[in-house]
Amino acid sequence: MEINQILSQKRKPRSRTVMRVSQRLNPARAKRNPLPTPARCFRQEETKKTRKKTRIIRTKKRTTGKRDERPPSPEIEFDDLEEFVLQPAPQGITIKCKVMRDKRGMDRGFYPTYYLHLDNDKKVFLLAGRKRKRSATSNYLISIDATDLSRGGENFIGKLRSNLMGTKFTVFDNGLNPDRALRDMSNARQELAAIIYETNVLGFKGPRKMAVIIPGMDDDNERVPICPRTDNDNILMRYQNRQMDNLIELHNKTPVWNDDTTSYVLNFSGRVTQASVKNFQIVHSKDNSYIVMQFGRVADDVFTLDYNYPMCAVQAFAIALSSFDGKLACE
Repeated sequence: MEINQILSQKRKPRSRTVMRVSQRLNPARAKRNPLPTPARCFRQEETKKTRKKTRIIRTKKRTTGKRDERPPSPEIEFDDLEEFVLQPAPQGITIKCKVMRDKRGMDRGFYPTYYLHLDNDKKVFLLAGRKRKRSATSNYLISIDATDLSRGGENFIGKLRSNLMGTKFTVFDNGLNPDRALRDMSNARQELAAIIYETNVLGFKGPRKMAVIIPGMDDDNERVPICPRTDNDNILMRYQNRQMDNLIELHNKTPVWNDDTTSYVLNFSGRVTQASVKNFQIVHSKDNSYIVMQFGRVADDVFTLDYNYPMCAVQAFAIALSSFDGKLACE
């Protein structure tokens, strides 16, 4: 069923002009090496002069005769995979990816492995994720190595953890739990995002509703470190108490009911071709036309994932993983 060419969406010109989602949103990247001296709860940041740059090679739009179809993802080159997946997308550039779900194997029907690749000719691998077994709540490990999904592996880059009902999720980097971190919190884990799904206690049919909270950017163009010492100061609790300083609040774009198709529809500009409850777009509350992220099905086990500034690949992939997790309270 076609669901991607229903609503018209204004496309902003790609240029060096800042595409505002909120104030003070600027690219930054985080490293996991501990600081040599005490610091405020975040790992050492590379300076602008020493940071490895991501090279974007723009591609010409293909003429297919179809309206509202976006050009293929530009060719993207980077020197350090870990750096790339943690840094926000360049302003004005949509990073187009595909998520592959692998259910093959004895237990992968219950614990599939998910792979994130760039959606261009080279199909460059970015991230892999898998749900951990024997965990009290849903817990996904995220790795920059498709063959190494172990918690203690050197390629472990982050994790996604849910509450007991599967309605609230937190995305962490690979730092240590605050209880095991140094006193100055220099090697403590950062919270990269929180995802909140609205519960559906009455069982009404309709699209899922979700909010996504990510750290903001500071005046030095660096991601604000969120390293709570206790659960009372984490992103979820701050969102619940409306303490939104240095946080960016996003939410899913509300689909529109279409009488002809008798379904809820969104304009995915040709990037999503099959109807699914997992299809969604993430926007900012102050700019509903700027798509920060979109995700949707194109085959049984294949999904497209596109993200824009200020989101990074780890955040976007973790949000996608949360959509795969079972949510009895949301259906």
